Amino acid sequence: MNCTRRIGLRYYSTASPSTSHFNQRITSLKNASGPTKVDDALQLFDEMLQRQPPPNIIQLNQLITLIVKMKQYSTALSLYKQTKLMGIPTDLYAMNISINCHCRLDQVAYGFALLATILKQGHQPDLATYNTLINGLVLADRVFEAVELFKKLLREKVCEPDQITFGIVINGLCKVGHTSKALELLRFMESGSCKCKPYVEQYNAVIDSLCKDKMVDHALELFANMTQKGVIASVFTYNSLIQGLCNFGRETEAAQMLRDMEEEGVSPGVHTFTILVDSFCKKGSVKDAELAVQAMVRRGLHPDVITYSALIDGYCLRGEVDDAEKVIDRMMERDIVPDIITYSRLIDGYCKKKRIHKAWRLFQEIQDKGLIPDVVTYGSMLQGLFESGNPAAARELFNKMQVNGQVPDICTYRILFHGMCKNYQCSDALALFRSLGNKESMEDVRLYNILIDGCSKCGNPSLAMDLFDELLLKGLKPDVRTYNAMMRVYCEEGLLGKCKELLRKMEESGCLPDSFTYNIIVRELLKKNECGEAEIFLEEMINRDFMPDHATFENLLVRIPNVGKDSRLRTTVLKLTSVERKDV
Repeated sequence: MNCTRRIGLRYYSTASPSTSHFNQRITSLKNASGPTKVDDALQLFDEMLQRQPPPNIIQLNQLITLIVKMKQYSTALSLYKQTKLMGIPTDLYAMNISINCHCRLDQVAYGFALLATILKQGHQPDLATYNTLINGLVLADRVFEAVELFKKLLREKVCEPDQITFGIVINGLCKVGHTSKALELLRFMESGSCKCKPYVEQYNAVIDSLCKDKMVDHALELFANMTQKGVIASVFTYNSLIQGLCNFGRETEAAQMLRDMEEEGVSPGVHTFTILVDSFCKKGSVKDAELAVQAMVRRGLHPDVITYSALIDGYCLRGEVDDAEKVIDRMMERDIVPDIITYSRLIDGYCKKKRIHKAWRLFQEIQDKGLIPDVVTYGSMLQGLFESGNPAAARELFNKMQVNGQVPDICTYRILFHGMCKNYQCSDALALFRSLGNKESMEDVRLYNILIDGCSKCGNPSLAMDLFDELLLKGLKPDVRTYNAMMRVYCEEGLLGKCKELLRKMEESGCLPDSFTYNIIVRELLKKNECGEAEIFLEEMINRDFMPDHATFENLLVRIPNVGKDSRLRTTVLKLTSVERKDV
């Protein structure tokens, strides 16, 4: 039966909507937002499949592309499976979308399987196919394979890489810390050896990576080179440089960079100012941080939760916890809801000021508000409880943390073991350490340092020595704290020879002694009345710009012979006092 009605000179189908109708629906979905967007797209897909004749793959690709943009990768693959079952012929664009979905789902092997299918079906993969696969390898942390595929494209002239291809490879190299290789590739683009010139995005990746590699001056040089070539910097470029300068305490240059970007017509964002706020706070210059907040407000920018969290951290670092509380009030007045990071910093501030009851009350309150304490929050509370003399409460909180699904990290265990050892619970700490079975924790030198030092102070030096031997047998590299802890153990056991031997071994291993190392051995030599050798180590200590601490200096003074007797020790003390006067 004919399912059309004639109205005037037009025919309207009563069976299914027209192609233009579906196009309009797809366009409206592009502009839509909200939680129902995925459901609306799936409903439209069902309607399109029910149409007779069925839609072509081009229309379906448009709709499925929208679903991919919503990050519904599994759903997109499922929809393509349905189109195949319906007998709708696929095309290269659809295959490329499917490859992208597999790569986003960490299934890059399936992506390469689809490449083989494309070739078997007689299609010619295009640059988009290879870009998607190269990006998939980068996402899967297989950057060197991505580089090899990229080289193959160039070497065999499979297709001409574009800015996107170069950008993916440069980003991948930066991601794994091979900034120099990324810079080489950027120089290759600049040289004209390929058809495409670098855009600001490629420069940004390398500049940001140089800053993270603590090569800020190289980043500034590349930035100058970029602008000379007429490439206009973006806000991301300036943010990377400002962050890099701030990381090195070069806030004055960072502030100048802010002025430069405004002169160039690039508007700084909230993140730009937040970098400065955070840097000033870390330096203890909260007044400068507040001025930066005022400057951003004058420009019509609104500080966000990250900005205010940085301010709270700044006040807490200065011990001004009451002022940090006022920042929370300011946030509330502006309808900015503090997150777990904000509260964690305030809790840490209370703990450091020994206001443990206030910290505990806030810790309970945030949970009542529906916020879930993270590993950092628990770490601050654990440290606060231990330092306030509540080891039982700390152990109870540690157990509760795990019951609540928070997995302790290496920092948590360091806080826990340090607190237990400080409260003479070394046996329990060691038993817990043995029960971990976690490779990362069991091979952490800092945990060994805590336990070695703790066993020594708890009156179990033989156990400390066993832990040191165990550390060496595992192939772990002791640091200066490990050596210092062991030297104290040997000194307390009267094993001065072993102490001196250890000092030489640490230097041979490339671990240089610090002021504590020299103070330990000089003090012990003076106690043994081995003043001649103590003088040698004192000279070495002074030559390395280290000074005796109060206890060592007292030991020196009591061993100076009466006036009139020759003494290198008296000469050394006079030299030390003259150095101290110069420092003053």
